Amino acid sequence: MSASFAYIYHYSVPFQEPITVKGHRMSQREGLVLALQSESGEHRAYGEIAPLPGLHRESLEAAELQLVETLAMQGGHHKTLVTEGLFPSVRLGLEMAVLNLEALVSGICPFSPSGAHPLPPVPLNALLFGTPTSVIQRAEQYIERGYRTFKLKVTPELMADAVESTTRLHGKYGNRITLRIDANQSMALDDAIRFANAIPGGSVSYIEEPLQQPRDIGEFYARTGVRSALDETLWQNPALLHTIPSRALRALVLKPNCLGGIAAVLNLARHAAENRLETVFSSAFESGISIGFYARMAAATAEKPVACGLDTGRYLQDNLLHSPIEAPNAELNSELLYSETQRVNLRNLTLASVWTL
Repeated sequence: MSASFAYIYHYSVPFQEPITVKGHRMSQREGLVLALQSESGEHRAYGEIAPLPGLHRESLEAAELQLVETLAMQGGHHKTLVTEGLFPSVRLGLEMAVLNLEALVSGICPFSPSGAHPLPPVPLNALLFGTPTSVIQRAEQYIERGYRTFKLKVTPELMADAVESTTRLHGKYGNRITLRIDANQSMALDDAIRFANAIPGGSVSYIEEPLQQPRDIGEFYARTGVRSALDETLWQNPALLHTIPSRALRALVLKPNCLGGIAAVLNLARHAAENRLETVFSSAFESGISIGFYARMAAATAEKPVACGLDTGRYLQDNLLHSPIEAPNAELNSELLYSETQRVNLRNLTLASVWTL
């Protein structure tokens, strides 16, 4: 690691409106920003460590303690950063900062393609929620902004609303839009089958994590013909990926700060490509620091990226950068955005500690 100094910052950014993740209701997003600085002070790079309550097993306090312990071990002759065994959010944030610093020093951006070809744009999906009427209204507003891919949440309690919303969206837009359903592992097999058989045929691209028991996804596909996407399963029970029939799947949803390091993320993206599955990068309501990094990964791992869940920044009142994240026509220019991710607005951060490495 070429850094000589490390700075740990805290941030707390209000949500535009409170959100709930697996029973955890939050009015603000909290996290850590790690800054690594070269000895000359010429280069400073950033990484983000932001476990999300309800999603990550590690708390923010535990993540910071582990980060401090890791930095403390970097003093003296221990210049090789060891990230094995760290919490997923800590490992990802550390590796992000190190890779970003190496990019600044070398002048070569991470995941740069061979040759002079620019990275392709990364389309975004938009989240739909609320009553069927509000879902249609939100979809209309997003379509005017250029969005063509949407994700709709479903739970057993709101299954009827989700069926109606799906039916109305399909009736109005047909194949002009792509609709994804996200069940967050909420449904028993029979409930999921009943839901899949109640929506119009061909109306959804996939159902993300439809089952409480993901091992039954093969049976779910056999009885409905509806394909699934894996998200939580990829870090909760990664071995299942190799036992679920590939024909039952359409996509892998990659949340990098849950997966345990950059190599793990790239390996999953490679697995998806080899098995003709879509790779959908997704954030966990992180700041622009992470969004730009993930967008670059998405652009570099597919010749034509599918719509990704990297539009979550709109739910935060600040992205921690000097510039807003622009997405004209619902697409991210990963090359421009990545350069902005290293222009962090320090006035929005609180310095917690400084380390000599």
